[in-house]
Amino acid sequence: MRSLITKASLFFSLSALLFSCGGKTEKKEAAADKAVAETKLAIEKPQLTFGFIKLTDMAPLAIAKEKGFFEDEGLFVSVEAQSNWKNVLDRVIDGQLDGSHMLAGQPIAAGAGFGRQAELVTAFSMDLNGNSITVSNDVWSKMKANVPKDADGKPIHPIKADALKPVITEYKNAGKPFKMGMVFPVSTHNYEIRYWLAAAGINPGMYTADNVQGQIDAQVLLSVTPPPQMPATLEAGTIYGYCVGEPWNQQAVFKGIGVPVVTNYEIWKNNPEKVFVMTKKFIEQYPNTAVAVTKALIRAGKWLDEPGNRAEAVKILSMSQYVGTDEAVLANSMTGTFEFEKGDKRDLPDFNVFYKYNATYPFYSDGIWFLTQMRRWGQIPEAKPADWYEKTIKNIYRPDIWKKAADMLVKEGKIPASDVPKTDGYKPATVDFIDGTKYDAKDPIGYINSFKIGNKDK
Repeated sequence: MRSLITKASLFFSLSALLFSCGGKTEKKEAAADKAVAETKLAIEKPQLTFGFIKLTDMAPLAIAKEKGFFEDEGLFVSVEAQSNWKNVLDRVIDGQLDGSHMLAGQPIAAGAGFGRQAELVTAFSMDLNGNSITVSNDVWSKMKANVPKDADGKPIHPIKADALKPVITEYKNAGKPFKMGMVFPVSTHNYEIRYWLAAAGINPGMYTADNVQGQIDAQVLLSVTPPPQMPATLEAGTIYGYCVGEPWNQQAVFKGIGVPVVTNYEIWKNNPEKVFVMTKKFIEQYPNTAVAVTKALIRAGKWLDEPGNRAEAVKILSMSQYVGTDEAVLANSMTGTFEFEKGDKRDLPDFNVFYKYNATYPFYSDGIWFLTQMRRWGQIPEAKPADWYEKTIKNIYRPDIWKKAADMLVKEGKIPASDVPKTDGYKPATVDFIDGTKYDAKDPIGYINSFKIGNKDK
């Protein structure tokens, strides 16, 4: 009898415990559902079309679509490859695209007076780093002799443009102007290759109001080549080197036609690269939609930087509707390594960053750096007062939209509160550049004047 009573007591105790645990689980799930319901936005425009260029840093768009993050926000998104950066800009301005993967300099130039003018905004930074400067095999064979070696005979990185300087002189003496490619006049690539060259005392040329080629007094002639055409243009001998994003540097290695010599991580550690851009009109007309898009993209960035997801990301990006390049080429830089000279593959875990280091947050200081470079090289032809830089960038970079999206994701349990930076929009001053020059976004005039080559302002 006692045995039966004991068993019965045990049964009822276990049942009560299980009921209690189940109740707690149900309460947690109900709380989570309530949080999601409270942050559900009334979407004004659910059907959207976004553009991109075939580069690995378009990944947040591909992931937000393929992993269902857009759909979670009530968005039905088409993602379409575009032919070149000018086309991307024009189609967003003209309303043919609702938004696009874009060069960080494009919305800034559009609001600062260089090129086609429009009111464009970005609430989301797509990535950090991701570019490299590649030279032809002939140029590398001549440069290599000027590069310091380690005990194993391997080149010591970062490789500065000092190693290129004698090669440029040799080409000039042979009657061959030294030509290099970059992807667009207001691209990060243009400013990075200029920075790298000028740090070694090589003049990459100036722009003026009347001359927008950027080749005045140039020792290296820089010209525009669309990213996917870079390797073929190098192979044809039209250019002797280029600065571009992936996979077009690793493609040169795989094809055996060129050697990446320096990454933009080495030129400016954890520099901003691409941004997602919409028109000011769009975000004013569809404010909830703009926040929802930003939420989905933040989640995509987080997914991309979570350990173990890069191999799947490579498979997705290799699909023809996205980057459409061999998985092996994409994996060479997307999975924590980077190959320089053939066989010289090195660990570079932060070559592509999509979420770490507050990568998705649109910092004013990042945008102001682009403005300083536009002024340095003459794309902004006249001197501006220091406060102009802050006023201009605050019309373009919209961290308020980002924060609204991020706070909702925190409430939904999708990202931790610690991932929302407490900031005035400015990163601390840094010397993380290849030449060690200090950049303080709150002193743009002082920064511009700190360089030997380029415009000087009072």
